[in-house]
Amino acid sequence: MSLLSQIRLFVERRVAFPVDESALVLDVGSGDKPSWRADVLLDRYVGEEYAGQRSGSAGARVTRPLFDADAAAMPFADGAFDYTICSNLLEHVPDPGAVLEELMRVSRAGYIEVPEAASAKIVDFPSHVWWCRMVGETLVLTAKEQRHFDPEIGAYLDRTGLDAKVAKVLDSRFEDRVVMLHWAGRIDYRVDGEVPAAFMERALTLPGHPRGLTAGAIRRATDLLTMRQQRRIRARRIRFDDIVKPELRRGDGTVLEPRVYRV
Repeated sequence: MSLLSQIRLFVERRVAFPVDESALVLDVGSGDKPSWRADVLLDRYVGEEYAGQRSGSAGARVTRPLFDADAAAMPFADGAFDYTICSNLLEHVPDPGAVLEELMRVSRAGYIEVPEAASAKIVDFPSHVWWCRMVGETLVLTAKEQRHFDPEIGAYLDRTGLDAKVAKVLDSRFEDRVVMLHWAGRIDYRVDGEVPAAFMERALTLPGHPRGLTAGAIRRATDLLTMRQQRRIRARRIRFDDIVKPELRRGDGTVLEPRVYRV
């Protein structure tokens, strides 16, 4: 990938979102790398025991109000957000269809990123439980039944240590390694199959994405490019009752703070 292509991909994935500063943005599955643009975060795996679902960090980053809740049953009101970011989450969850329906319920538009199936079938992460691909305009998620698409090839890559080298080659064409879906109004999707319960349970305890120097460099670069916007956006006061479901409202005018909320 050329340097110009890398910059364009970085800007599309991390920096440029098609909303202005007044838009209310939710990051679903924010983990240890919440988007700079998100006003509110949601993550089900906040604690250290789920570090494998992220990048091996001790816990989720709580830099903004973070709701500890299931993405398939969010505590937010219908249409509470202008935009949602859902990056590298759907391949981890038991019911991605329910998450997609929730994204459409609480938001008017958003960005979804998932690993592309063909690339993942060569080298995939142990904690992923769905193959993801675009078929025309439809996002298709197919249940995995085992870690490797081909167990014999997977065992060979593990045994020889070539998995890391092959992954590096695939990452050199990262734009072909992920599906980047921008949506508005409605997400056209299909879910095929169901992940076996035992495989799902095991995936929750397996190592997640390796945490390297690149991730830290990307975060620092993003913060540098968006520093002024972040300051203006973080000054916004968001009331608890303005975003949660009617039955969860407190009626006391509580303003959200950068901490974990469990409702």
